[in-house]
Amino acid sequence: MHDEPAHCSRCDAVCCRLTVLVMPEDRVPGHLLEHRDGLTMMARDEEGWCVALDSSRMCCGIYESRPDVCRRFEMNGPYCRSVREEYSSHRAIGIALVEY
Repeated sequence: MHDEPAHCSRCDAVCCRLTVLVMPEDRVPGHLLEHRDGLTMMARDEEGWCVALDSSRMCCGIYESRPDVCRRFEMNGPYCRSVREEYSSHRAIGIALVEY
């Protein structure tokens, strides 16, 4: 990856394809959730994107009520850079993005 700091406006929104666990105290509308293996998580569309993603603007459609884990995901933070690096290295050698 290049030395330029990560920024959402220059990203493939890899974070919007991560598994997002939703806690009981999160105030996410029920129609955006799915339940699997006893866990509540943000649902994803058929291509693996978080259903709350506003794809026309590439931003969160429920930003004010997004889950706490999303609130703690820091742009250009260590986890953001790690996820982007892994995505970029896999993409460079032709490995498709997998859902986490």
